[in-house]
Amino acid sequence: MPNEDEEYKRAQARVRRVRNFYSSLITYILVNLLLLAINLILSPSDLWFYWVAIFWGIVLIFQAFNTFTIKDRFLGDEWEQKKVDELMKKENRSKKSKK
Repeated sequence: MPNEDEEYKRAQARVRRVRNFYSSLITYILVNLLLLAINLILSPSDLWFYWVAIFWGIVLIFQAFNTFTIKDRFLGDEWEQKKVDELMKKENRSKKSKK
């Protein structure tokens, strides 16, 4: 079983991942609004800003999945704890069989 310090560190890391995602989202919105303004001022007949928004948006979607779903369901804290327990049991069995 993880102790409180380990749980706290995991929770802290999770909060950091969520905060980083929201920071990326805010940056994405602000930069793309700025690019839209620049695009409309300099070349309103030729829109190009959306290419940046599309490709950066795809990266942001992957970051969102990584932050909110994939890590938690497939490789989250529960999975990690089960693996640690499994490996410790295996090692204990190995040590007992050597004696």
